[in-house]
Amino acid sequence: MDVLTPEQRRLNMSRIRGKDTRPELLLRRGLHARGLRYRLHAKHLPGRPDIVFPAYRAVILVHGCFWHGHGCPLSTLPATRREFWSAKISATAARDAKAMQALTAAGWRVLTVWECALRGRYRLSEKTLLDACEGFIRTGARRTRVIAGVAH
Repeated sequence: MDVLTPEQRRLNMSRIRGKDTRPELLLRRGLHARGLRYRLHAKHLPGRPDIVFPAYRAVILVHGCFWHGHGCPLSTLPATRREFWSAKISATAARDAKAMQALTAAGWRVLTVWECALRGRYRLSEKTLLDACEGFIRTGARRTRVIAGVAH
């Protein structure tokens, strides 16, 4: 049983952002401080990546562990309406996979940064995370990479 009324739950859910989230802002500030320039939420690219580096043909997707179905401690399903949430998160994961495939097919390199790498018990240090992101962007060696919390 939900401890909140439907009106309270609706208010909580309406305040969850799709853009400019804390993890996204932390990454953007750190990468900008390191001299990397980017575009935000490019509408012309599949999946509208969060951060786009046109000069390096690289994008960063910042995924919330719950909303994108990561499977880490930050992504537990709610006790109520499990079928609804399971279907919703599965659809999001399928959409993510399709967007990543389209991006790589178009010649873009894709870095996925999970929320658990930025917050929670198993988070990476800010320096470690930014070093990994900068290394992926500047080197151009890999087509895709995933950064998650240490224990995952």
